Amino acid sequence: MKKILFVCLGNICRSPMAEFVMKDLVRRAGLEDQFQIASAATSREEEGNPVYPPARRKLAEHGISCAGKTARPLCRADYDQYDLLIGMDNANLRSMERICGGDSQGKMHLLLEYAGRPGQVADPWYTGDFEATWRDVLEGCQGLLDSLQNS
Repeated sequence: MKKILFVCLGNICRSPMAEFVMKDLVRRAGLEDQFQIASAATSREEEGNPVYPPARRKLAEHGISCAGKTARPLCRADYDQYDLLIGMDNANLRSMERICGGDSQGKMHLLLEYAGRPGQVADPWYTGDFEATWRDVLEGCQGLLDSLQNS
């Protein structure tokens, strides 16, 4: 079983979008029994809050539900529990390393590494552009699934 944790600042926009997009891709590929997928935040600001409404709407546009998801903070134990911890931007990666005490096993990556291009998933909380975030998340998740299937 491959265990993946997507991480962003608040766990209400980008990382839950990635969590549920990846779950949808895995389901469509008939691989649900081979994956455990979740998401978390590097901050506690939104802890317990649901997915931000515009992110929820963007997922729903594509037939993807995130019902019941609430933000939760990343903790040190997540490093041992998950095979991959996927951050949305460089600030997330720095915070992930701080919270987890480093990345001695090379488990931490940026989502867009899997899209075959460098970059960071822009935070739609600030940009307001949930469509651009959707495209980045989808491309990154598709590349991640391809990478895992071919390894």
